[in-house]
This record gives sequence, structure tokens and C-alpha cells, in this order.
Amino acid sequence: METHGLDVIADAERKGTPRTLFWPWFGANVSILGLSYGAFALGFGISFWQALVAGVVGIVFSFLLCGFVAVAGKRGSAPTMVLGRAAYGVRGNRLPSVISWVLTVGWETVLCALATMATATVFGRLGWGGGTGTKVVALVLVGALTVVVGVMGFDLIMRLQTVITVVTGALTVGYVALVADHVHWSTVSAVPAGSAQEFIGALVFMMTGFGLGWVNAAADYSRYLPRTASSRGVIGWTAFGASLAPLFLLVFGLLLAGSSDELSAAVAADPIGALTTILPTWFLVPFAVVAVLGLVGGAVLDIYSSGLALLSAGLRVPRYAAALVDGVLMIVGAVYIVFVADDFLGPFMGFLTTLGVPIAAWCGIMLADLALRRRDYDEPDLYRPSGRYGDVPLTPLLLTLTATALGWGLVTNATANWLDWQGYLLGPLGLGGRSGAWAYANLGVLAALALGFLGTLLLRRGRVREQEAQPPSPRSAAATERATP
Repeated sequence: METHGLDVIADAERKGTPRTLFWPWFGANVSILGLSYGAFALGFGISFWQALVAGVVGIVFSFLLCGFVAVAGKRGSAPTMVLGRAAYGVRGNRLPSVISWVLTVGWETVLCALATMATATVFGRLGWGGGTGTKVVALVLVGALTVVVGVMGFDLIMRLQTVITVVTGALTVGYVALVADHVHWSTVSAVPAGSAQEFIGALVFMMTGFGLGWVNAAADYSRYLPRTASSRGVIGWTAFGASLAPLFLLVFGLLLAGSSDELSAAVAADPIGALTTILPTWFLVPFAVVAVLGLVGGAVLDIYSSGLALLSAGLRVPRYAAALVDGVLMIVGAVYIVFVADDFLGPFMGFLTTLGVPIAAWCGIMLADLALRRRDYDEPDLYRPSGRYGDVPLTPLLLTLTATALGWGLVTNATANWLDWQGYLLGPLGLGGRSGAWAYANLGVLAALALGFLGTLLLRRGRVREQEAQPPSPRSAAATERATP
């Protein structure tokens, strides 16, 4: 079991090369769920070619953001939300840590629920019973696997992700080969084009569904790399490993969804299970394996990072205990999705867009802060409120709140009634209000990202220079969260 929590990884324990980052990022994103994003994208009312461009740009750009944040892990050898203290202060960083924790717990809950629903659908088609009993057993098994691996920590995660990469990669290729005859290019190419606003909405949705869902955890896996590892390699292997499977799955998902309105509509209710309806019966068990393993691969990384975020938010327990807490919340949330909720896509899109705004603001601030720094982090001061990074600096916190308020005013979530308060700036800014052409473009995510980045470059340059002008802290004072107030 990994004993590290929020502490800095010692030089003697740092290992690997940037190439090793390929395995966890590919394994976490090779999920069959990527096929369903084809239907999600076309649901914005755009053509195949528009959806393809929106998907490629959204996936690659958002995972490049993950790559840049991962560089911070190599430079500081601490979890992502600890490294954020350089920008937010030691205790001021608790605000983004809480947001990060909610996002990762939400994602692991969604993935656990989808794995449960997919298993029940497969068992139902095989005639083995896909009712409540099957769902309960599937939920227990998926939840247990996710929690155990998340509790054990880094080394087991890296080994599991390598296995998931090989197994799911091969079986996914088999799925594509078996259902390729369901693609009808004449139907796909006839899907009419949408407006620029609908294209932007799809682009932003792809960003929030992929890289922006991971950016707050991107340094958690690069922190074990030696300081001498190539920064370009860290960026490249992170972005390449994370993007490769989603790009392939998105293209085929667009072809499938564009070929059948019925399949596209079914995906909204059961994103994984709907994909079994076009499979031969003999491949249903292998499909269940690839679906569950792919989703577990993502959930495992989420529960590991959510535990670290919970510790960074101020909970004083060992890392494994934080992962257990998150595991309980994950199972409770999955029970609600599987047994209570009537709709999946609406709440899912609302969740992504709503949390995508503050995470985009945090990402902009984090990336700008990282770009301003010419030296590695002073590790002991990441744990001392009296150190160079401060305790609760107001500028980054106010910038986050301002960017979030602006962002929420420029997004809407009509399919989630509890979020109908959003979009309050669309009318005053002349964008047509909550029912106008810009209502579903989700400009708020892009606005929050830009404001966080540019605001930090403008307002924090002098402060970063002051921090880096101070002499290094004594290493003997360092860097264990266990010793800090």
C-alpha cells in the first residue's frame, strides 16, 4: 500500500521516464464511453464534419492542458492540489481543492454507475437476468475493485492501467470490426450542418468531458518522475496517451450515431448499454469486460486523486482513509443514478458544464502561475502558511470567484432544472438570453479559462518574482503534511 499522502516524493523514490505516463492516461481514457460522445456531439445539431473538428480540437487541446499541469508534478513532486498552493496560498488553496474533490467524486460516481448499467444490459440480452439483483451485484463488484485499487495507491494503479490498456485496446478493436457494417456513410454525410454557436457548444462540451475533467489531477502521476525528466516529454506523453483512444473512439462513435437516429437517442439514456444492441450475442461477454475495465480504469484514477484533493481541502486522515470515504460516496451516488434517476444525459451535461467553469478558472490560474515561474517550487514552503507562498492571498481567490461568476452567467443547462439559474449574463450582454442562439454555446467555460490565465499573468507577475527572489528554505524543515497545522 502506498504510504505517501500529500508529502513530497523524495529523490530516491522518483523513478520512470515520461514515456511511462502513457499507460495510466491511455488506460483511463480507453473507455467505450468515448463512442457515446459521438452521439453527444451530434446532439448539438451539427454535422459529422463539424462534430469531428469540435471533438479533435476539444480533446487534444484539453489534454494538452493536462500535459502542462503535469509538468508541475515533475517540478514539485507533490500532488496537483498541493502544488496549487504556490498560486493560492497554503490555506487559500482549500477552495479549489474542494471543487476538485467534488469533480473527481462526481466522475468516479458516473463511471461506476455506467459500469453497473452496462453489466445489467449485457446480462439482460444474454437472458441471464438484468434486473435489480444483477445491478446490485455488479455495483458491489465494480465499487469494490475501484476502492481497493484506489486505496492501495500508485504502484498498483500503474500496473492495473497497463493491463487495462492492453485488454481493452484489443477488445475495442474487435467491437469496431463487428459493428462496422452498421455505418452508412450516405446517412452520416447527409446530417445537416449547425450554426457556429452549436459548433462552439459541442467543442466546449468535448473539453469538459475529456481534459478539463482530468486537469485538476494531472500532476498526481508525474510527481514520481525524476526532476531531470524532459518537460516536453511529460507534456507529450500525457497528451498523447490521454488523447489517442478518445480520438479513435469519437470518429467511430460519430459514424455509428450519424447512421442511426434510434441508436443516437438510446445512448442518451444508457450510454454504454445502448451500444450492445448492435452486437452479436457471442461478443456480449467480451464487450462487458471491455466496458467495465475501461470505466474502472477511469474511476480508479479519479478515486486516487479525489482522496488527495480531500486531504488538501483540510481533512486530517491517512490517504487510504480518504480514498475509502470517497468510495462510500461513490457507491451512494451510483445507487441513485442506477436505481432512482430517470435521465442520465441531462444531469451529466449539467454536472460537466457547471463544474467545468470553476475548474477552467483554476486551470487558467494554475497554468499562468506555472508559466511565470523560472525555478522549481520551494517544497517546504508549500506546507507553511508563513512561507513565501502565503496563507490566504486574496488576488487568486477573488479572480477565481470572478471568473466563475462570469462563466456561470454565460452557460445554460435546460435539461437540468436545478441549474436553470445559470445564463444570467446572456441577456444583459446582448447574446439573446437563455433561449437565444448563444444559449448552448457554453462560452462561460472559455471565458473562465481566459480570465483566470490572463488575470494571473497581469496581476501576479510581481508577486511570483518576489517569491523566487527569496533564498531556498532549509530542506530539513520540509515537506510533510503530517507535520503542518
